[in-house]
Amino acid sequence: MTDLNNLLKHTSRSLYLSARFLPKAVRACFSVGYLLCRYADSIADTALLPPEKRLNWIKLFPSMITHPDAQQQRQLLDDISGSSPNIYEEELLKNLPACLELFNRLSSAQQNMILDVVHAVCQGMEIDLQTFPAENARQVRPFSTKEDLENYCHLMGGEPGVFWSRLIASHVLLRAKKEKFLAWGHDIGDTLQIVNILRDLPRDLRIGRCYFPKEELQKHGLTAADLLEQINSPRFEPIKQSWIGWARRKLRSAKLYFAAIPKTQLRHRAAVAWPVLWAADTLNKLEAEQNLLDPAHKVKISRNRVYLTLLATPPVWISNRLFNAWLEHKLGK
Repeated sequence: MTDLNNLLKHTSRSLYLSARFLPKAVRACFSVGYLLCRYADSIADTALLPPEKRLNWIKLFPSMITHPDAQQQRQLLDDISGSSPNIYEEELLKNLPACLELFNRLSSAQQNMILDVVHAVCQGMEIDLQTFPAENARQVRPFSTKEDLENYCHLMGGEPGVFWSRLIASHVLLRAKKEKFLAWGHDIGDTLQIVNILRDLPRDLRIGRCYFPKEELQKHGLTAADLLEQINSPRFEPIKQSWIGWARRKLRSAKLYFAAIPKTQLRHRAAVAWPVLWAADTLNKLEAEQNLLDPAHKVKISRNRVYLTLLATPPVWISNRLFNAWLEHKLGK
């Protein structure tokens, strides 16, 4: 697992910090599930292929997991190799057979969990490819309605949150009903996805993707193309704040979620606490950013903030009260 652990480390630094702290019994399943979703993401985002060909590969991808075909894998690699400037992303593309070999070593229950999340994420990527123009089309298209954005967050964030929650539930005796635990995990995943969408807004706009709905933009006298101009940041501010509020409400589910994990399960509690606290920090930075439309402004928490959280959380692992107070302090409103 060493090579794939290295890929996980370099394709998602903050998530890797949580994943490596998970108990061994669930770490492999989580890592394989994440890497397979990242592989699908590389297919959906490559500019080397036209959207219709990417869409075809995305529709095929779940079946490539359950029915591996070496020739098909080689064809896919030929099609998308060289699509990323990140050497670790490129290395991931070459390691699909290794990911699938590890997938086949997992229990049938864990395989089913992975397949469910890969199906959901691929559905989200199909929405990307069917809704938005090609990257070189020089036009920006928005989602139509608020429900479109919420559904997208459910697929790309909520379902991965459910995957993580099912994995935890398979390993520990929860202090809550499983269906409630999964619902809280879904809320946390929704938050992580809208954080990504807000943070990546300038970059996404420049490849034709506006996830914020047309109906909301029109209420504020905006079009999707208007968001390419930094001067329109003040007019976009109410929309930004509305979705930050949505995310904060969702993230408060983390208090119940955290309390449902027994205090004896320190590794699980740590792996949950860190991304939740970092998401709250990022929401605060997004709220404070007055020029979110500026592509030169990359909103992210500092490395020092990440490491300070790691150092400060050990007392939180055994105290629901401390976790709740810390999270509520960060969420504020």
